[in-house]
Amino acid sequence: MDKKHEDAGGVAQIDKTSVFQEARVFNQSPISPRKCRVILTKLALLLFTGESWGRQEATTLFFGISKLFQNKDASLRQMVYLVIKELASSADDVIMVTSSIMKDTSVGSDVVYRPNAIRALCRVIDASTVQAIERLVKTCIVDKNPSVASAALVSSYHLLPVARDVVRRWQSEAAEAASGSKSGGGFLGGFGGSSHTALQASTNYMTQYHAIGLLYQMRSGDRMSLVKMVQQYSAAGVVKSPAATVLLVRLAAKLADEDPNLRKPMTQLLDGWLRHKSEMVNFEAAKAICDMRDVTDAELVQAVHVLQLFLTSPRAVTKFAALRILSQMASFKPDAVRSCNQDIESLITNSNRSIATFAITTLLKTGNESSVDRLMKQITGFMAEITDEFKVTIVEAVRTLALKFKSKQSGFLAFLSGILRDEGGYEFKRAVVEAIMDLIRFVPEAKEDALATLCEFIEDCEFTKLAVRILFVLGREGPSTPHPTKYIRYIYNRVVLENAIVRAAATSALAKFGVGQKDPEIKKSVHVLLTRCLDDVDDEVRDRAALNLRLMDQEDDDMAISFIRNDSMFSLPVLEHQLAMYVSSDSRDTFETAFDITKIPTVSREQADAEDLTKKTEGATPTLKAPSAAKQPSKAGADAAANAASNAQKYAAELQKIPELAAHGGVLKSSDVVELTESETEYVVTAVKHIFKDHVVIQYDIKNTLEDTVLLDVEMVVTPEDDGDVQLEEEFVIPAPKLATNEPGTVYVSFKRLETESQFIAASFTNVLKFTSKEIDPSTNEPEEGDGYPDEYSVEDLYLTGADYVVPAYAGSFDNVWEQANSDSATETLQLSNMKSIADATEQLTKTLSLQPLEGTDVALSTSTHTLKLYGKTITGGKVAAMVRMAFSAKTGVTMKIDVRSEEEGVAALINNGSRFKEPDSTVYNLSYLLPPHDERLSLTLHYLLLHLLLITFQLEPLNLLNNIDNLPRVLCQHTCQIRIQARLIFRPIVIPTHKSRIPLRIQHKQSQHRLRTITHSVLPIPTK
Repeated sequence: MDKKHEDAGGVAQIDKTSVFQEARVFNQSPISPRKCRVILTKLALLLFTGESWGRQEATTLFFGISKLFQNKDASLRQMVYLVIKELASSADDVIMVTSSIMKDTSVGSDVVYRPNAIRALCRVIDASTVQAIERLVKTCIVDKNPSVASAALVSSYHLLPVARDVVRRWQSEAAEAASGSKSGGGFLGGFGGSSHTALQASTNYMTQYHAIGLLYQMRSGDRMSLVKMVQQYSAAGVVKSPAATVLLVRLAAKLADEDPNLRKPMTQLLDGWLRHKSEMVNFEAAKAICDMRDVTDAELVQAVHVLQLFLTSPRAVTKFAALRILSQMASFKPDAVRSCNQDIESLITNSNRSIATFAITTLLKTGNESSVDRLMKQITGFMAEITDEFKVTIVEAVRTLALKFKSKQSGFLAFLSGILRDEGGYEFKRAVVEAIMDLIRFVPEAKEDALATLCEFIEDCEFTKLAVRILFVLGREGPSTPHPTKYIRYIYNRVVLENAIVRAAATSALAKFGVGQKDPEIKKSVHVLLTRCLDDVDDEVRDRAALNLRLMDQEDDDMAISFIRNDSMFSLPVLEHQLAMYVSSDSRDTFETAFDITKIPTVSREQADAEDLTKKTEGATPTLKAPSAAKQPSKAGADAAANAASNAQKYAAELQKIPELAAHGGVLKSSDVVELTESETEYVVTAVKHIFKDHVVIQYDIKNTLEDTVLLDVEMVVTPEDDGDVQLEEEFVIPAPKLATNEPGTVYVSFKRLETESQFIAASFTNVLKFTSKEIDPSTNEPEEGDGYPDEYSVEDLYLTGADYVVPAYAGSFDNVWEQANSDSATETLQLSNMKSIADATEQLTKTLSLQPLEGTDVALSTSTHTLKLYGKTITGGKVAAMVRMAFSAKTGVTMKIDVRSEEEGVAALINNGSRFKEPDSTVYNLSYLLPPHDERLSLTLHYLLLHLLLITFQLEPLNLLNNIDNLPRVLCQHTCQIRIQARLIFRPIVIPTHKSRIPLRIQHKQSQHRLRTITHSVLPIPTK
């Protein structure tokens, strides 16, 4: 490039029009390589900085550049290929240059030309001409030169979306490249140097990385093929590229996450990669294990050990990477990280402030109440030495700790108040204010001191957004404090001293102290202050003051309070979904009516607080971009608090479209989806329980997975089994008229609640699926003629328990609601021998009772004893509180005592009864297959042969095999594990067409009184004569 373009300002002087004019030099003869390279560099700069070219301009440039193939200069040729690739997408008739490029791809061409030519060739051809270069690309993939092989592999990757079927035929070549031991510079091998310069070999084996990536794309639709590929290339010494191994690690983690059956073998592979000689592989394997869904402590042991070793590494980046993973994992598995605390503590004084920050935050997450004070002192010491970004990370960790250890709230509040006075930007101040607001919402003991801190802060707050947020909180929380008048002065100061936005927020906050105020002196004072606001220069302030004064003068305080202090809000997930559906509708009729906001459910402040608390106590995600760690198993009770309104809204629209169900009124609660069959069965059935005021509706979602079979007139025969007198009466069933293969259908069964003392009813339902089955004629894809044959299919029992009548709710103080909900009580003592830990029992009990854990008791800090505090409300608004005391022993499992209190009679006992965990007793197998009647081919010997085949397949030992065929349907057997088994053969009188050569076989087993699963679904051949 010219000397004048070498300085920093040269880039700005490059003009699109002038470069296009200078490109005429490409047509000159002889060609000047130096001038052409300068112009090509300018073109490349314009293309890479986003400059667009018209079709005609791009085509002119493209064919002008193609004339430069006449020159043999290697540097010029490289620039030609670079620019051609970028122009190929915007120029016309680019395929005309294929012949010139093909010359450079031949085996005898210069090694510098070939990689660049292959990359350019794959950019200029289209889907119809891919087959023409298939042989060439396959040859280049297995070329001995690593730069040529890498270029061919990467080009194949780009061709895959264009011609997938053609590229997938190159799997054997890609596999050979992945298994090969070529080493080289990968992409770099095709750039720099001339044809006479020998390529320097390196040892990065980049070709393997590209080959494995291409193989994954080729086999992405075949899981078993991917499993085989991972196992093949995970063998020692097969893959020498660390980057390729990292790709295998990620693929193994993906397979383990998608298929539970692959979790164990994939985890074993990940454990092996933890001992790989490359650090990048070690880190990727450790991160993959930590990211696993529902990861156990046993699975984490090796990963944590490897990360702990990296904490003592002399390299700062290694220590930082290990700490970042441990810090994120400590949010949901603090016990697993606690073994590293000694090494982490030594990093608090590290000169690298990034490392010291993550060390502090990790210790905060893994610490206990006794270590809190010591850690807070260490944090205070170096807060002034770090940037705002790291300060925010520490504040988020302190906030999580404050919500966890509420007894230490005074120390946390003192720390937050101190740093709030320090200098800092908006994000840092916002994080501190949010942490203090969380203390106000979730720690009642800290409410007044925290409000005082915020009042002091807004006296000298330079951020308008924060001032408005704080004024809103003061208006919401201040009137309910013992001394509300002390906050009025701080709020009115903002009306006098601040800008218009803050003055308007202060006016609204003042109104909340006056509307509905029982103290006449306070109400009079607020009225005077609002009257002064009528003279404000800003119309927004005046309008708010006038409106609030009018509300204060209303005789009906309830109406004014509902308007000013309405704490309910729209369910944001539902609102977002409905708005997205509205604006993305393709129908013009949709926009003829305005968006109906009344269809969006509202959630109370308690529900919103419960959802927010769940998110914040599950772990504070560092502001710095940390690895995405898997979250701990979701707390069913907490999730239900956030999703109860969303579930009701989701089903409400569907139910209202059905006239019979619309007459029942609004849905009070919809349960989560209950699986009544396994996902591998021929008929997949799930259920949802909808609770109405006087009705219970069960929604059965059914999917037929049988090929070549259609189900007609599908209905569910539901029989309630109430304790004592019959309390539910079936009103009607809405069947599904037709279920084709893999098409879902819905059956509704409605029950009316009879007149009883309590409207909270516990019951169990036996469910039998009834339908008419018809086979599909493969020639017409239509059901065969005839009436079909009736069939039925038993599924699991469904239970209506106390959890179906309660909604999780949040309360600031468990002790208060425990004392208030004392009208009814019940106590239950349980011993759960199958529970492996208190943490498992806590999670299971929270899900079973459908209540909200309070005061951080959803996290068990001790492995031997724990007290779980739960709270919720019934569908009629009554309070329900439960206290569960648990003790764990390795011999007896978890022993617990459950005390439940409620405001409504009978609710406590109903909740307690639903807490009982029933362990499986015996296993019952139902073996049934279809046989044509009166068929001579199926003799008595064949019946016995089939029976023995079933017994051998499932490892059953027959105790009594009767000789009489009439008694064959009932055969007693015994499992090798001494579990009682009942086998039953059912002969169905249906005619199977003679051209059929397979007998459908359905095998189910019932593992407990209410658990029915399908073991397998296979076919047996019908022998010919």
